[in-house]
Amino acid sequence: MKILVINSGSSSIKYKLYESVKDGEFAVLAQGGAERIGISGASVECKKPGSEKDHQYLDLPDHKKAINAIFEMLTNPAKGVLNSLRELSGVGHRVVHGGEDFTGSVRIDGDVVEAIRKNSVLAPLHNPPNLMGIQAIYELYPDMPQVAVFDTAVHQTMPPKAYLYGLPKDQYTVHKIRRYGFHGTSHGYVAKQAAKALKKPIEKLKIITCHLGNGGSITAFSGGKSVDTSMGLTPLAGILMGTRSGDLDPYIPLHIMQTQGLGSEQVSTMMNKHGGLLGLCGKSDMRDVLDGCDKGYEGCIEALDIFVYAIQKYIGAYAAAMNGVDVIVFTAGIGENNALIREKVLANFSYLGLKIDKRANKANKTIISSKISKVKALVIHTDEEKVIASDTFEILKAKKK
Repeated sequence: MKILVINSGSSSIKYKLYESVKDGEFAVLAQGGAERIGISGASVECKKPGSEKDHQYLDLPDHKKAINAIFEMLTNPAKGVLNSLRELSGVGHRVVHGGEDFTGSVRIDGDVVEAIRKNSVLAPLHNPPNLMGIQAIYELYPDMPQVAVFDTAVHQTMPPKAYLYGLPKDQYTVHKIRRYGFHGTSHGYVAKQAAKALKKPIEKLKIITCHLGNGGSITAFSGGKSVDTSMGLTPLAGILMGTRSGDLDPYIPLHIMQTQGLGSEQVSTMMNKHGGLLGLCGKSDMRDVLDGCDKGYEGCIEALDIFVYAIQKYIGAYAAAMNGVDVIVFTAGIGENNALIREKVLANFSYLGLKIDKRANKANKTIISSKISKVKALVIHTDEEKVIASDTFEILKAKKK
């Protein structure tokens, strides 16, 4: 079974083509994307394992044209990987916000599309482009099975004490304002992989997963279920991020609007695109921040301290909320590749009996805690596209039975 995984953004589409091999394993046949959709200089590319990248500049006025260009590249007789689209069993889509409508991945039909559209009010920057990808596939190939995999679904196991805010109850019951959480596909995947690495049932572990990239979030898993997570109604909440502020006193946006004469869109842009590491030290990429730290730049040193401290606070809070923790997992770009930040974060958890193995940490080993450590620390490579492929495979396989 061959499955195409699509992540559709407002002006770009990323994809990976998988083939199921055996026992839930998948091989990547090709990957690439379309860039600058609706903008001059648009292009589409395809990269096969062991081959040079095929890159073409095309006129891509909309997502339909972009999807069609991707399909044409995948079925190109000379450079493609498919003889025809009939080889494709289905398409799996990353969808950011499923609200309370979805607790897992689902085959897409009219009702699912309407629910995704309804939840666009909660993710106005993400759900509409996700729908563009779905609609483009439908218009080009209406019989192609499609599956939606939601970033929010994993967190639907949170109890009310974790997801409700201290607002008048009708803000939740009528307007659906609550903590939803994001990065769920990544958090759920690495939690399961950590349990496998330790050869223990996930249901018997208390796990804290740290998804640290340009965007970042922390999640607590107890009994194999997400019981709390740092992002909230939107991906703005939680730890300091590349350009997002993370947690704020809720009155700060109102104070800025009242005293500085800024509108809501301007304040939203400030918090989402001009805040975080960028706002504190002028650099949004952690590699640049660390380079600045090495050069003694005070702003970079301060920003790094705030970043690490925020992660430590969430880990500490979730250890308390779960009455303990067995495993702390690091994943995503920063979490998987930066030994210094992992060491700094874990330095405050000796009281839990956690002892880091500095050599293993520096070498980016899977288990970076010492053998005598009471709490295990792991580095797990996240693979959200593989999860989407796997969910799509299972749903389509079940449909055939």
